[in-house]
Amino acid sequence: MVTKSEMGGIQGWFLKRLGCFSINQLSPSFSELRYAINLIEKGEQLVVFPEGKINKYGKKLVLKEGLYRLAKLATKKTKSIIIIPIGIAYSKVPPDFRGEFCLSFGQPIAINDYFNLTIEEFNIFLNKKMTQEEVKALKNVGR
Repeated sequence: MVTKSEMGGIQGWFLKRLGCFSINQLSPSFSELRYAINLIEKGEQLVVFPEGKINKYGKKLVLKEGLYRLAKLATKKTKSIIIIPIGIAYSKVPPDFRGEFCLSFGQPIAINDYFNLTIEEFNIFLNKKMTQEEVKALKNVGR
């Protein structure tokens, strides 16, 4: 899930074709949240950009609170929520259509094991895991 303004360019085109949708970060609608939770409840995968936007320029971004809150809401409908930290890297910045890219997948994180953390503490933990995967992905595209 990303903001509506971030669903442009090559990445936005690709993500829309994969079924991505955006959620208004400042005022998420009940229907948007319900749709996301229904996907989780059905056992389908839900990809979330916890930064709240697509990072086209390799800048370090702060994680938003939405993923943690969504996971907490979803645990009311299903017993286990698993988060897989992913690092994304492109051979060129900004990415272009013919450039290479790499996705690096980290070890699954069972969110129930981390509900004792504050949102800020969880985001620091998750950011560290995502950064580790991004370093691996960057190495694989030669950056």
